[in-house]
Amino acid sequence: MKGIKKSLAEEYLYLDFSHQIEGCIFPLHTSVTLFLLSYCDCKIFKVYLVLTRESTDVSLLKTVLSQDVEVQIISKQELPPIVQNCCLPAVVERPDNFCRAGLAVVLRHIIQKSYEADPSKKEVLELLGFKKTCLKACAEVSQWTRLCELTIPLAIENFLKESSEQRPSIPAEILQLEKKLSEPVRVHNDDKLRRQKLRQQKAARVGPSGVKEKTKSKAQRQETSDELDPSSKSLELKVAFSKLTVQEEPAAPTREPAHIRKAKASDLPPLEHVFAEGLYFTLTDIVLLPCVHHFLLIICKKLSERLIEFPLLAAWYQRIQEVPRVKTAASQCGIQFCHLPELLTTSNERHPNLNEDPDAEEQNDPSFIGGPRPTMTKLMEKGIEVIFSPHPCPTWTIDWSSLPAAVSPKEGKMSSDRALRKQQQLNNLVYVVTNQAKPGDRIVDFCSGGGHLGIMLAHMLPLCQVTLIENKELSLIRAKKRSDELGLSNIWFIQANMEYFTGMFNIGVALHACGVATDMVIEHCIQTRAAFVTCPCCYGFIQNTSKFNFPKSEQFKKTLSYKEHMILCRFADQTAVQLPPQRRLVGKQCMCLVDLDRARAAEERGYSVQVISMEPESCSPKNNMIVGVPI
Repeated sequence: MKGIKKSLAEEYLYLDFSHQIEGCIFPLHTSVTLFLLSYCDCKIFKVYLVLTRESTDVSLLKTVLSQDVEVQIISKQELPPIVQNCCLPAVVERPDNFCRAGLAVVLRHIIQKSYEADPSKKEVLELLGFKKTCLKACAEVSQWTRLCELTIPLAIENFLKESSEQRPSIPAEILQLEKKLSEPVRVHNDDKLRRQKLRQQKAARVGPSGVKEKTKSKAQRQETSDELDPSSKSLELKVAFSKLTVQEEPAAPTREPAHIRKAKASDLPPLEHVFAEGLYFTLTDIVLLPCVHHFLLIICKKLSERLIEFPLLAAWYQRIQEVPRVKTAASQCGIQFCHLPELLTTSNERHPNLNEDPDAEEQNDPSFIGGPRPTMTKLMEKGIEVIFSPHPCPTWTIDWSSLPAAVSPKEGKMSSDRALRKQQQLNNLVYVVTNQAKPGDRIVDFCSGGGHLGIMLAHMLPLCQVTLIENKELSLIRAKKRSDELGLSNIWFIQANMEYFTGMFNIGVALHACGVATDMVIEHCIQTRAAFVTCPCCYGFIQNTSKFNFPKSEQFKKTLSYKEHMILCRFADQTAVQLPPQRRLVGKQCMCLVDLDRARAAEERGYSVQVISMEPESCSPKNNMIVGVPI
């Protein structure tokens, strides 16, 4: 077939298999992945279902999956070693040292490989959305990715389990999704589209008799638009489905009337959701479909009176079935769409806890005084001062001249000045790690980027196993290329969010992990009772998350509010060389205090921790090291 590339290497896709309900395979991550494979008609992966327990019943599997979907059943013990250290789903290339793990990473990879195999499938690539960023931001930092990739699938699985035993309660995550669908849509050309919608609305308000129609509710507008023929559908539906169908020759663009062109932006009508992320069918819709399908099945069977609370979700569920190939792909994976009763009205009831700001009370604190100095004074009054631990060997350096060229940062795409500073940073971290490591240790380089630190450690510690974990695919591919040039055999590469790495290790390292990523690295090490050597970065991005609240340590919590701690974090980013010396000094002091809070929190959990300033300090504006060893 023209356009299809035959030379793509076969890859191995591993999916959990726990059970099946209503003809659908669980866990939901597996159902989602199989649905995407069917939608893309992708045959380049060898698919394995991994039994989560030996007693899993596989006898009905053939009745669930279409004959077009080929899978093999294996046990956990048969997984490649690198995959045994990761959460599934996971994809591995031979020779088993490069793994992609986690739902969003694996799904994006399937889409890219499907398009590479057949570039005529442009609609498959469109699933990645505008600028190809759909679900690219990792779940640790993106609330939207976390909601779609993690919390909704888990909430629905718990909902299904609860419904088999009693009358279930509606998951808060589903309420959150319904609310999300009610919010105005933002797209790159939304001003143009909103003006078109304004013109459409003005024309629609006057009927054939010249009399204006009565204002309709949002649900009624949606119901009406679904009944219209394609030529009279809402603007949003026209735009959405224009990408999903073969179009005739486009009409020449027409200029908007003057009263439409001159309308103020504040007077333009908002765009309404057609699909989960706005106007276009994307990977997010693929992820949500199996989840919402099972939710609505239970609602219709056991809680039919509650369906009225989800008019937008129900409309989305019905609309997604109109997308070409969705019904076929769903049936191949055991998903049989249910018929929803017509919704006559909507609930105006405000769902609790969806609009509350947990920090609102603190943000309005009248006693708060801004700036870093009052906060630093407050800490000093409690005996918390800016004190660094002495550097263990400030003059030690790697013998760079004796190393293969591929080990040096100078081989990367950076200036000679930046490469020199990177070498100086590595001198500090490598010294600490090599003095801690023992033969047979497992070392994990979190947020590894291009692998400067991990590759150096793998080269210098051949009796240790080094694993690089990074969310950005291109960075990891560059690191693997350098490793292959060096012939390293003690190194693994895992493209994943760090929480998808479940393996045991002895030392965790991170060079310039951004914002709360440093806190996640330290937490991962503490959970495993591993030593850690981290160099934080981007203090200004630190904020409360689903995993962390700041300040972290009891000592700092008794002294500072969240807002006061955020002041320290913001000023800790003011250490750039072009800033005045006094401001840089204040920035360095704030950096130290933020890292002392991290250190105290680890000490409270049984660690000996030092905050050390790297040598020379000019190696980076972010030149702190936090070194922790379990007691």
